[in-house]
Amino acid sequence: MAQDSSFDIVSETNWQELTNAIDQAQREIANRFDFKGTQVAVTLENKEMVLIADDEGKLKQLKDVVESKLIKRGIQLKSVDYQKMESAFGGNVRQKATFVNGIAQEHAKKINVLIRDSKLKVRSQVEGDKMRVTGKSKDDLQAVMKLLNGADLPIPLQYTNYR
Repeated sequence: MAQDSSFDIVSETNWQELTNAIDQAQREIANRFDFKGTQVAVTLENKEMVLIADDEGKLKQLKDVVESKLIKRGIQLKSVDYQKMESAFGGNVRQKATFVNGIAQEHAKKINVLIRDSKLKVRSQVEGDKMRVTGKSKDDLQAVMKLLNGADLPIPLQYTNYR
């Protein structure tokens, strides 16, 4: 009997790379002429990014700097979930952002439907905040990966434990 192959679908943020990206953004902010003399900051507190700026324009520039560093570090922008902008102390504006970690139930259902509709000979099941896809053919498993990469899902996906 042939051994089934499998892989896990996860949606995780690499916290070390995120920390490095924030550090790089802070360095760039400190050196940029257009940020001199302004109240602009980006911090990471309890796995939540906090952006603070003088006004909406500076906040947008700050987001551009941070997002460019995230991309360079291999963190997909789909994993950033920006909260509503709010007023902060001293007339500044603040915006918090959380990061996707795990596949939510509604996204898991959508992925299951995509896999089922593909008519590939694989099985998929939800296991907590990840999914496992199993099948006899490694080609079918790779076809599932290609299918999911091509699908416009609102969360970033990574594939682990490929055997």
